[in-house]
Formats: sequence, structure tokens, C-alpha cells
Amino acid sequence: MLLPGPEAQQLVTYTGWLLYGVRGGLTAGLLFILPGFLAILGLSIAYTAWRDVTLVSGLFLGLKPAVVAIVVGALWRLWPRAMTLPWHVPVALGAFLGLFVLGLPFPLIILAAGLFGALVGPAPPGLSESAPAPRIGRLFRTVLVWGIIWFLPLPLLGLLRGAPIFRSEALFFGKVAVVTFGGAYAVLSYVAQQAVEVHHWIGAGEMLDGLGLAETTPGPLIMVLQFVGFLGAFRAPGPLNPYLAGVIASLVTVWFTFAPCFLFVFAVAPYVEWIRGRPRVQGALSGIMAAVFGVVLNLAVWFTLHVNFGTVARRRLGPFEPWVPAISTVQWTSVGLTLVAVVAALRFRLPTWAILLGGALLGVLLRAG
Repeated sequence: MLLPGPEAQQLVTYTGWLLYGVRGGLTAGLLFILPGFLAILGLSIAYTAWRDVTLVSGLFLGLKPAVVAIVVGALWRLWPRAMTLPWHVPVALGAFLGLFVLGLPFPLIILAAGLFGALVGPAPPGLSESAPAPRIGRLFRTVLVWGIIWFLPLPLLGLLRGAPIFRSEALFFGKVAVVTFGGAYAVLSYVAQQAVEVHHWIGAGEMLDGLGLAETTPGPLIMVLQFVGFLGAFRAPGPLNPYLAGVIASLVTVWFTFAPCFLFVFAVAPYVEWIRGRPRVQGALSGIMAAVFGVVLNLAVWFTLHVNFGTVARRRLGPFEPWVPAISTVQWTSVGLTLVAVVAALRFRLPTWAILLGGALLGVLLRAG
């Protein structure tokens, strides 16, 4: 959780490293994302080809409210992990208001929470005497080698004339890997708003569709980023065939999202025990975890508004710029499906697959009727 980027893949890579060193880390990390990559690639192609078919549109009518319920359920489970100290609540609230009402940059929110936690967080037990201190030479070599591997494709992408989307996506997802903390839902909060509002690669409803697809596939949830990259290039392919552009963009997205994970893990892994004993680091991590709760709350509210209203936009209200839905555009069918899905998730604690399957079936029945 201390490292930026997708935590699940980093945990798997770290486990492989513990067992067999760099070779084990590479094997574990790559094989963890390969099934999800292939599944999302196939589903992205199918989505662009058949999304307007009645059956498929019905599936997504029900999947979107189900995704909202899944995010709300994740938020519910995150509460006892993130809100363990009294000062965590105002940090989480501040993170939510900073994103939803003020529109502050995500990296600024995380930085502020980490600094605050480092200053006020309680000190953990003392440093273990057996924990090795970082060796600067080894650390520098690891960062240099994996930094070169990470950015090696960037000059090659510049050779693809007429399709600047690939370079833009490489830089964006490379930045995402560096500035996002707290797991998939925290990453998606940042990516959703940037991809929809700033880069215009994908619509808010399509972001929900992608998350629904990712929830149904093997591999880490963060593979939804591949769906975002595919759609962005599919719509701006330049001289290339749109599907070929989408495939290239999928590879670019996955490379620039996950290559830095190997860099971070291989650089930090030998010194995990040393890091665990640093009071300021532990305090910063505690503050970041509290902020992540506010970030995921922002994601849940943002998704809820975009699922249940036809028009949602930021409105200037004095010094604030919150998200405000157009009440006249409320989608009552989606509201009903969302309520059913949330009750299924929180009251009956149904598993994710059951919520998704039930939502998809209800959506198909409603669309067919």
C-alpha cells in the first residue's frame, strides 16, 4: 500500500520475488496480468463492434447499477481498515471535498494526506536491528535499469506518424502509475475523471461499462485501464485501422501501467523491514489510507450520479465547483436497479458475480420489454 500503482499486481510480484528473486517476481507479475489482458482485449473488440445490439445494450443497462453497488460495497469494507484513528475522518472528508467540490488534483490530495499523516501519525514500534538499511548503489542500479525498460517504447511510438494518441496514452498511464495510491478503486477515481473530462477518450457511461467488464474477467480490476486505452485509440486511430490502433493502445497502456510496478517492487523489496520501522513513513501511509477512503467515496458518488442522471456537470458556485446533476434528466429505471443492487450488496452480502449476473439479467429483461 505504500507504493504507487496497482497494489494487487505489486503484492503478487513481491511474493514471487520472495520465493525466487527477480525471476520469480517477473514470472508471478506477468502471469498475473496476462489472462486479464487477453480477456479485456477480446471484450473491448466485442464492445466496439456490438454495443448497440439490443441484447448487449440491455446487459450494460443492468451492469452499470451493479458496478455502483460493488463500489459502494468496497467502500463499506474499506471503512474499518482506513478509519482507525480519530483524525482519519477529517482527512477522508477533506479528500472527498477536495475532489468532488473543489476539483483539486488527485496527486495534491495524496501528497497533503501523506504529509499530514507523517506529522501527526503515531509512531509504530522501533526499527528492527536486523533490517538492512538501503544500499544506494544497488538501489540506483535497479531504478536505472527498470527506468530504461519502462520508457524504452516511448521513442518508438513517436515513429507512428499521424497517431499521437499512443504517446499521449503512454505518458498519461505512466503518470498514473506514479501518482496513484490505495488500490484499484482509488486509481479509477483519478483515471475516470481525467479520461472523461480532460482527455475525452471515453464517456462516463463507457467508463462504467469498462469497469463492469473488468469485474467479470480474471486478473486485477485495474485492467479496466486497458479498456480506456483501447477506446481512446479506436476513436483517434490516425491512418491506422481502428481495431489495430486499439490493440496497440492496449499494449501501450498495460506496459506503461505495469512496468513501473516491477521497478518499485524490485527497488523496495530488499528494504521492506527497514521501511516498516520508520515512524514517519508509517504515519504518512496511515494518512494516505484515510485519504483513499475519501477518494473512493468520490468515485462512488461520481458513478452514482452518472448512472442515474442523463446530464451531470461541474457547476461554478462561488469559490466551489461541485458535480451537479440536471434533475430533469433522472433515469428512473437506473435508480431502481441501483437501489436493488446496493441492497443486494450491503443487506444480503451477495458476491460480486451474483450482483453482476443479476443486474445483467434484469437489464436484458427490461430492454427486451
